[in-house]
Amino acid sequence: MAAFILISLGVGLVGAIALLIYWIIHLPDFLCLNAPIDAEVLVVEGWIPDHAVKGVISEFYQGAYRQIITTGPPLWKGFYLSEYKNFAELTAATLVTLGLPKEAVVAAPTLPTDLYRTYTAAVCLRQWLTSSDVNTKSINLYTLGCHARRSWLIFKTVLAPEIEVGVIAASPEKQLPKRWWKSSVGVRTVLPETIAYFHARFVNWKA
Repeated sequence: MAAFILISLGVGLVGAIALLIYWIIHLPDFLCLNAPIDAEVLVVEGWIPDHAVKGVISEFYQGAYRQIITTGPPLWKGFYLSEYKNFAELTAATLVTLGLPKEAVVAAPTLPTDLYRTYTAAVCLRQWLTSSDVNTKSINLYTLGCHARRSWLIFKTVLAPEIEVGVIAASPEKQLPKRWWKSSVGVRTVLPETIAYFHARFVNWKA
């Protein structure tokens, strides 16, 4: 009987370790959520890099979107020299320069904040939608890589139940290696986003 218990415990321990290893290996796949819906509006997180902004063009024309809304906080660098003072306006102007019709793009800037920047962006977007004549029931959130699942969770919670939210994760310019834990960029990208996601799971964003 004792031997059977020890064997069962050993098998359970091996299984748990194997499951943990599998989960660690596939953490980037979990975080880089791609779950688009048939949406009327494409919302772009304006802080994403230029190579990801270019991908917005093809997404806009492939989908049935009637509008793009860019979000984003004040610029982190070059604020005093730039014509545009926040990432929402900067990315909106970039999209127009890349060929999108000016009337299809609008900026909804995020208020300055040192905490909960994604949440603040979602709240500012909700306020903008409420005060505008853009009557929408569905959006796709366009963001970058491992940030996708956390952004989707927060935007979905803030905009519920009036607006359904899908998400599109643009690929980073440099793909993470499969063994992400062996590279500094992998650790700096995956671990903070994992911690931030699970923290976001336990915050009441509707408070």
